[in-house]
Amino acid sequence: MHDRHPDIDPRLLSETDEQRELRAVLRDFFAEVSGPDAVRTHMAGPRGHDERLWARLAGEIGVQGLAIPEEYGGSGYTFAELAVALEESGRALCSVPLLPTVGLAAPALLGSGDRQACERYLPRIANGTLTATVAGLQDGEPGISAETTGGGTLLRGAADFVLDGAGADLILVRAQAPDGPRLFAVEPDPDTCLRTPHRVLDETRRQARVELRGAPATPVGEPDGMTDVLDTGRAALAAEQVGGSGHALDATVEFVSQRRQFGRPIGSFQAVKHRLADVLVALEAARSASAYATACVALGSPQLPVAAAAAAAVCSETFRLATAEYVQLHGGIGFTWEHSAHLYVRRARSGAVLFGTPAAHRARLAELIGLTLNTATVTAA
Repeated sequence: MHDRHPDIDPRLLSETDEQRELRAVLRDFFAEVSGPDAVRTHMAGPRGHDERLWARLAGEIGVQGLAIPEEYGGSGYTFAELAVALEESGRALCSVPLLPTVGLAAPALLGSGDRQACERYLPRIANGTLTATVAGLQDGEPGISAETTGGGTLLRGAADFVLDGAGADLILVRAQAPDGPRLFAVEPDPDTCLRTPHRVLDETRRQARVELRGAPATPVGEPDGMTDVLDTGRAALAAEQVGGSGHALDATVEFVSQRRQFGRPIGSFQAVKHRLADVLVALEAARSASAYATACVALGSPQLPVAAAAAAAVCSETFRLATAEYVQLHGGIGFTWEHSAHLYVRRARSGAVLFGTPAAHRARLAELIGLTLNTATVTAA
């Protein structure tokens, strides 16, 4: 059971001046290069995102290398700075593969302690020449097994709904080896790795089924050395969801301030004010939950499982609420394909089940902090 009283310094939950400056730079950058028209254009392209934008993020701002140590070509900051970038990308609905590459794969490599793998892949992630993802991390996914041959290690099996699975240059796969589950690096080859894109609800975030048919793989780290990777991904997704929720609220407030009925802005009606106030309260709770999870990742805190479960539940439901009001308070226009609101709804609904449902996160959180349900008492009642 985890201690219910976190040991995180409250000052770490607030932004530093440097982080605020980074946020301002990124907001201006995404406003310029990732507007609604650009998002629609690139999500329909062959790769699903603008590869020139991916290169600019690395070359001009250094986003991919923010949380990568300098010895591996990064900037040597922490996950806290990366969370700012993830939040702003979520706000702009930017379709570049930041979440799988720097929210999952890069932390997996760093957490493995495998210096050779880090030296091989992290500098290329930092400079924007390598995209990466992970597969097989969640329990219940199709099994992947590793077999040792005279020529090395081969992987067989499948993983479904892998983020950027059809296009990533590197796939880190959790597979069952003779000495237990461990992480393997696979550089996909069409002959041994079949990647089938799925048609998913959120077209700005592509997913695919990855089938490994004797794919050559390199062991990364020690067996069972990837326990925090999924929780780090949940913290990264939560930051994105806060950004998307912030956009939905801001866009809705702007619209109801301009849209007039009965000779006055509809935002002046009490019923509309109450609905927006509910979104604001939920958004502030989501920001707090995300900040706590971010701090736990940055500090390597043992409270990360608790923080990640809480952030995943709270931020998913806040994004759902914010986007629902985004559509409804825009009236008929919010339901049309031409408006951006439905794209945020799709991102919210897709993200809510990406690493587990809110209900599953709450059940896990209850178990972690020792809140157990006495089913016998409930049945008797």
